[in-house]
Amino acid sequence: MDSIRVCTHAGPGTEPVIRTVPWPKLGAKGALIKIGACGVCGTDLHILKGHWPKPLPWPFTLGHELGGVIVECGDEFTEDFMSKPLKVGSKVMIPPLMPCGRCYYCIHYPQTANKCLTPVYYGRYLGFDKAPHMWGGWAEYVYVDLDMLPGTKIYKLPDDMSLRLGALSEPLTSCIRAFNRATRAGGFSWGDTVVIQGSGPIGILAVAAAREMGAGRVICVGAPEEPRLKLAREFGAEATVNIEELKSPRERIARVREIVGGFGADLVMDCSGHPTAGPEGIEMLRDGGTYVEMGQFTDAGSIDTSWHRICTKDLNVLGSWGFTGNDLPLGVDMLYRTANKYPWLKMQTIYPFTEEGVAQAVKDAMAMKTVKSTIVPWPELVERDRSPDGAQA
Repeated sequence: MDSIRVCTHAGPGTEPVIRTVPWPKLGAKGALIKIGACGVCGTDLHILKGHWPKPLPWPFTLGHELGGVIVECGDEFTEDFMSKPLKVGSKVMIPPLMPCGRCYYCIHYPQTANKCLTPVYYGRYLGFDKAPHMWGGWAEYVYVDLDMLPGTKIYKLPDDMSLRLGALSEPLTSCIRAFNRATRAGGFSWGDTVVIQGSGPIGILAVAAAREMGAGRVICVGAPEEPRLKLAREFGAEATVNIEELKSPRERIARVREIVGGFGADLVMDCSGHPTAGPEGIEMLRDGGTYVEMGQFTDAGSIDTSWHRICTKDLNVLGSWGFTGNDLPLGVDMLYRTANKYPWLKMQTIYPFTEEGVAQAVKDAMAMKTVKSTIVPWPELVERDRSPDGAQA
């Protein structure tokens, strides 16, 4: 094989174009990863809608939720970020964010290195023009090089872990970090009642994370019933609230309070990305509760609200942006431990790596016809993962 196919977009609203690039010559600390599965993230959709607030290096390759296998590596590419040995045949994932390691936040606040001042992102800030042109997950292969981009972090997946599960480790880790933020602020404890706003992929992953991290009860607010709210219940939501049926905030707040009883939920987390979720969500909280905002990855605009409610209800309000390098093993471990506990693979609708397949994956995700559109360039790498009931084969 002497060439590799990668998908690019020329700008917001454009159609995918698959290009052919030459097989790269690897450096001593370089590796080539064959992609088993790569998810379509809400961030990808926002970028394609033109909502991303920063300049982007069009054309470039989208996709950052990937699981793959090393097919070639340099002599000095020997271990992952957690010092686990790597070799040809190792299953891996790479998170998108590569902090510089030298800026104010990286040096003084490594726990918030996710706010690095000069980050590089796979699937976002590396243009197609930069050789060897394989910088995103919507491709047959992705290239990593610790000399060229020393902030890169590679994580070894368990040898018997599904690559489709590996592709969920990045978004799941964002949910785990958000709950850990609440725990450290004294706002999330074992047995708490949790409300998740949003029934997209992050919302459903947050339902599972809440359950695994000790929530006593979990309620999910979102739409549509099929496939999203139904799947949220399969992931452990004791009840769901359909925003297509209860159309006003007043109705939804009343319904949530009816379900949880008492004075409201202990914690509400927004995974919807809609700016109106905040004022609505804080009214679902008991006084002294905690609100976590992790869904506003792009600027969806401002809304009228009263901060008096935050003060008078004595609330904790936290933001959570992605995750840091040390958070990632938590997501990988949870997926591996619970591979047969939750219907993870039911989240994913599989699309082929063709221009038509990528376009349809994006279209269906935007229309909320899927929970997690997932692009599979090499079906043979994930064929064993397919099963009628969505459980890992």
